[in-house]
Amino acid sequence: MEGRSVLTTSLICVLLVAVVSAPARGAEEPQECATPVSLEAACRGASETHHAVDYDHCVASLAADPRVREAGSSSLHGLAMLATRMAIDHAASTESKIDDLSELEPDDSAQARARFNHCLEQYGGAADLLRDALDNLKAHIYGTAMEQLSAALGASESCEDAWKGEQNQSIPVAGHDREYGRMAHIALSFTHAHAAAA
Repeated sequence: MEGRSVLTTSLICVLLVAVVSAPARGAEEPQECATPVSLEAACRGASETHHAVDYDHCVASLAADPRVREAGSSSLHGLAMLATRMAIDHAASTESKIDDLSELEPDDSAQARARFNHCLEQYGGAADLLRDALDNLKAHIYGTAMEQLSAALGASESCEDAWKGEQNQSIPVAGHDREYGRMAHIALSFTHAHAAAA
């Protein structure tokens, strides 16, 4: 009888512990336990591990964007998503600038129009890749997101290559091109850092 009493008491204790430690019905568990990181620390890490990321530019660019204050921007994951959104914005604005400049070219300038069309294709494709990368970041599929971000980096180089070799011809969207490339590198470096830490 005493053995049965100890067994009953033990079972009651186990059940009580199980009930108390079980989450309440309807309570949601956090989907991600993100380690908070400052913008400065994230940019410092990115600039130390990726030669194409300039610390001052990283901090200034992201701090100037009002979206940095949104929830989630204090984690590497949130900052990677923000940098990817900013790269999408830069790709779209560069594409628009190229389209505007293309319209200003004289009709008899087939070679210049061909260069602009090449750049339009590159930036259109890059924007699509970046949107797909953002979707994969949201789904925490970091390997695929990094592949897409890496592939999107080629747009600026390919566009610049289309203008090389022309005498007295500067790249008409060089500033846009450079800024796009810098943001895409920041997005890739943040994604890489977060994936390595996950």
